[in-house]
Amino acid sequence: MATIDVNEANFEQTVTAEGIVLVDAWASWCGPCRAFAPTFEKASEDHTDVTFAKLDTEANQNLAAALEIQAIPTLMAFRDGILVFRDSGMLPPAALEDLVNQVKGLDMEDVRKQVAEQNAGK
Repeated sequence: MATIDVNEANFEQTVTAEGIVLVDAWASWCGPCRAFAPTFEKASEDHTDVTFAKLDTEANQNLAAALEIQAIPTLMAFRDGILVFRDSGMLPPAALEDLVNQVKGLDMEDVRKQVAEQNAGK
């Protein structure tokens, strides 16, 4: 599966869908973003069961601000609508592969329990 573009109109619908969604927040002027793009695209071809989405932070500045993206590239991983990973900086191919496999291996029942406990404590 190739990458898809997300924007203010479809971001929430995309990341709250069932399954795994990886979002690469990037900008065309960002050297590390351009360097990471082939790695992200290759991973999307290797993991057809995962949605790989690209968020152009320049074209979607309000969404980038709402997501509090302060450095790019920023990679976010959602599983079943829950943000389970977020970090800035480009990943080498082996690290991205490891991240995808870790997200696939999550015990989502446990994750939901932890989220509920955190929300109860607020």
